[in-house]
Amino acid sequence: MIEDVHELALFPLRTVLFPGGLLALRVFEARYMDLVTRCLKTGEEFGVVLILDGNEVHEPGTTLRLAAVGCRARVLDVDMQQPGLLLVRCRGGGRFMLHSHAPGALGLQTGRIQAMVDDLPAVLDARHAAAAMALGRAIAALDAQGQKPFLPPYRLDLPGWVANRWAEVLPIGQLARQRLMELPDGTQRLDVVERYLRQHGILVGAHALQ
Repeated sequence: MIEDVHELALFPLRTVLFPGGLLALRVFEARYMDLVTRCLKTGEEFGVVLILDGNEVHEPGTTLRLAAVGCRARVLDVDMQQPGLLLVRCRGGGRFMLHSHAPGALGLQTGRIQAMVDDLPAVLDARHAAAAMALGRAIAALDAQGQKPFLPPYRLDLPGWVANRWAEVLPIGQLARQRLMELPDGTQRLDVVERYLRQHGILVGAHALQ
C-alpha cells in the first residue's frame, strides 16, 4: 500500500543511496549535526536525494534542484573523532518520490514525499547467476582484506539486492546510478547491470572473471 504524502527531513548529496546500502557521512554543518543527533536518539529516518544542481553546503540565495526519487536513511552509529565533526554510518531504507522541497530552520531541507513500493522478493533467475556469484567472490575477497563496503545480510539470492550492490560500485556517473535506483523492479535493474558487466568484460559468457 502506498503511503500518503507527508514530510521528511532531507540530506541532499552528490551521491545516490540504494535500499540496503551503506552510507558513510562526514557531518560538520550545524543543521545536519542536529538532524543526525535527533535521528540517533529517536530512531527516525531522513531522506537522501541526489543533487542535480546546487551545492551540498548551504549558500544563501542559491537554487537547489534535486532528483525526483530518493531513499530513506537510518543512522546506525556515530563517532566524533574531533570537535565539530561527526562520522556517521547509515543504512538505506525504502525509496520515495519527492513531490516538493523547501528550506526550513538553519536551511535544512524538508521534502513532501510519498513512499514507493519496495522490490518484491523475487527468485534470482538462472541468467543472473554469474553476476551474483561474481559479487559473492568480490565480497569474500574484500572481507579477507578487512574491507566491508556492504552491510549484511548478504542476499545474493535476491535480484534487487545483487543489482543494488553492483550499482553502488560500478564506475558509472551519478545520473546513471540514479536511473538504476529509480527502476521499479529489482530483476529489471539486474538485467541492466548484467548487460553493463558483460559489455565491459567483467562477466564473460556464463562465467565471471576472477
